[in-house]
Amino acid sequence: MGSFKALQTRETEQGGFETRVIERQLDELPAGEVLIRVHYSSLNYKDALSASGNRGVTRTYPHTPGIDAAGVVAESSVGEFAEGDEVIVTGYDLGMNTAGGYGQYIRVPAAWVIKRPHGLSLRDAMILGTAGLTAALCLDKLEQAGLEPGAGPVLVSGASGGVGSLAVALLSSLGYQVTAATGKAEQADFLRRLGAQDIVDRTALQAGTEKPLLKEQWAGAIDTVGGDILFNIVKSLRRGASVACCGLTAGVQFQASVLPFILRGVNLLGVDSVEIPLVVKASMWDKLSVQWRLHNLDKLAEEVSLDTLPGALERILAGGQTGRVLVRLD
Repeated sequence: MGSFKALQTRETEQGGFETRVIERQLDELPAGEVLIRVHYSSLNYKDALSASGNRGVTRTYPHTPGIDAAGVVAESSVGEFAEGDEVIVTGYDLGMNTAGGYGQYIRVPAAWVIKRPHGLSLRDAMILGTAGLTAALCLDKLEQAGLEPGAGPVLVSGASGGVGSLAVALLSSLGYQVTAATGKAEQADFLRRLGAQDIVDRTALQAGTEKPLLKEQWAGAIDTVGGDILFNIVKSLRRGASVACCGLTAGVQFQASVLPFILRGVNLLGVDSVEIPLVVKASMWDKLSVQWRLHNLDKLAEEVSLDTLPGALERILAGGQTGRVLVRLD
């Protein structure tokens, strides 16, 4: 049990970065109360940034990315967890500056760990992963702000990506009328299978950035891309409606105006899935395992191994990922 396989990104002598599978030793892992044998992880945009050498995500290299992990407790120094417990870890510093889920073992603080909900397998938990947790947090905030099924069309931007595809499936399963926005016209059938009733091209959300207000359309929205697309969504919300913001692939800034907020009373809701209290994460996982449980999750996911993961990392950076990528560690 002294050595294990892990994906590692390291800086080259030429100043670039390379990612490959190596053998690591357990005693190289950071301190923590819980040692976990990882069975599954998942692929997120942040993982690809870490693996590309982005120091805004990961400060020092060599490093093992992977912000998600699901597996079995191998050792524990705290009473809350015992050897053999099936557990989930998402977010906090995992995969950022702490060796992450792209290794067959992780060692983490007990305060990052929750026990696997009974309604989800470890595999299903990682098809969901941070993306599913984020989609659930977005919907929870929208419902707290008053959104209900039957209120009208709910827009999901970046709908063919990880968070977006799970948001479409989740909203549809709960009876919402879903409009999916994507820049990948070829994924229209995929999105309809997830439950989207209407498909709009991403370019339609980019028109009218110079206008202070746009036609009222959406009873609610989940935005996974940010930038001017986010503010165009804000400008086209119905009176009193809300958009939950959780992504930045289209940019971190937009040209804002107070008019939608003071003339239509709309709400821009920020969603963080990384540093929220563990009890909030646990409550969302409980929902995803029972009343918000998604069946047939396999239709959302492609499975890769550690050996084939580097290609998937390159694909997500290039904007080529559809749905979820499940990483099998054993």
